[in-house]
Amino acid sequence: MASISSLGIGSGLDLNGLLDQLDEAERGKLKPIERQIETQQVKISAYGKLEGALSAFQTAAKALNDASLYQSLSTSVSGDAVQAAAGSDATIGQYDVTVNHLATAGTLASGRLEGIESLDQPLTDSEQTLTLSFANAEGGAGVDVPITIAAGSSLEDIRDAINAHEDAGVTASIVNDGAGYRLALMSSETGQEASITGLTFGDADGNAYTDPNSFFTADVTFSTAEGAGEIAQTGQDASLEVNGIPIVSASNKVEGAIQGVTLNLAEEGSSIVKVEQNTRAVREAITGFVEAFNSLKDTIGELTAFNSESGAAGDLLGDSAVRSIESRLRSVLGGGVAAEEGGFAMLSEIGISLKLDGKLEIDEERLDEVIVNDQDALSAFFAGDSTTGGLAGQLSETVTQLSGSNGALGGAKSGAENRIESLKERYIRMEQSIEGTIARYRTQFGQLDGLIAQMNQTSDYLFQQFDMMNAQLGKK
Repeated sequence: MASISSLGIGSGLDLNGLLDQLDEAERGKLKPIERQIETQQVKISAYGKLEGALSAFQTAAKALNDASLYQSLSTSVSGDAVQAAAGSDATIGQYDVTVNHLATAGTLASGRLEGIESLDQPLTDSEQTLTLSFANAEGGAGVDVPITIAAGSSLEDIRDAINAHEDAGVTASIVNDGAGYRLALMSSETGQEASITGLTFGDADGNAYTDPNSFFTADVTFSTAEGAGEIAQTGQDASLEVNGIPIVSASNKVEGAIQGVTLNLAEEGSSIVKVEQNTRAVREAITGFVEAFNSLKDTIGELTAFNSESGAAGDLLGDSAVRSIESRLRSVLGGGVAAEEGGFAMLSEIGISLKLDGKLEIDEERLDEVIVNDQDALSAFFAGDSTTGGLAGQLSETVTQLSGSNGALGGAKSGAENRIESLKERYIRMEQSIEGTIARYRTQFGQLDGLIAQMNQTSDYLFQQFDMMNAQLGKK
């Protein structure tokens, strides 16, 4: 039988079109599997959204499960003289703070350098030593810091050598006073003891020159004439009073003057510093907890909604995992905790109630009263005496269990993922079967095309023979 390279050539029939229709009909068997895979993917996405809302709620619950939250203190300051921050060891109270003067850093400007045409001009012919001297609050000899200056150094190089020295204790800069350049130094720290008080020029061994000009090249003059010599401003310690008690500090950041409180001195004047319980942090944590739960309820409502008019349904409508999650959380929220005498056992006792729609509602007045007067009882209620002893700990643990591989959400999510894998395998097998079927159809159509072509050829031959016979008979 002759080989047919394209279906339909031999027979004149549209066998390719027919084969395409058969292929399309066979592939229609894949559509239900595709829809099932899409359904599971939509579910997984919905589970992810639910998981995010659960995680946010768990984070809010964990914030309430921290006992230190209910022991935190805050500061309030009236007046602009100081700013204050309370630590964990601060004591509740009120303090009158008067700042007499702030701590300042010592400054020093060298004598004027004349004859410098540019800042990168070399000023030293050989290695030299520059010695910085610092004050001593106790009236002693103070501290000297030697700094090596390389040969050929410019004024910029001298400045940079000072700034690069890790123990210099100053920041160096260059000032032009209109008549010449000066090397300006400012102590890195405030206070009298850290104050820069002297600048000495010496040789490579640190021996001071009697004439500072020996430090420099011949074309540069170090002027010590009246009005051009060293200009120094000694640093001073801060002076303040706390409840009338005089205090001296080398820094404007004062620690220890009030136990557990850090004072940052801002300006001269008076301020009143109050250290009190941080009720704001507790209220924000409780409000955040309620808002996170209600947001979780909104997410669940969106995922399980049904519109009777349009027929639109949420992605998890009727899902058993969602019902299980809601049931478990309601049980923990409604169950409360075991409480000692005078403590809180139920959310309703602190001003939080569970409404008919499943959301939480705050009685602002009652909650404020509890936060102000019963923070120890609040701590016992939410945080308890162990990780899962309080309500917040129980809720956090419940969310962990629900989200785990064996939990309602974790199990539902992994189940959907497994179904997708199974459906994909089924899809591949089905697709391979369809391809085999179409291949058989193609072979059979090819055979049919060849057979019809052969029959057409035979028919044409017979007609030709009949025509010839008729022609011969007609001549006779």
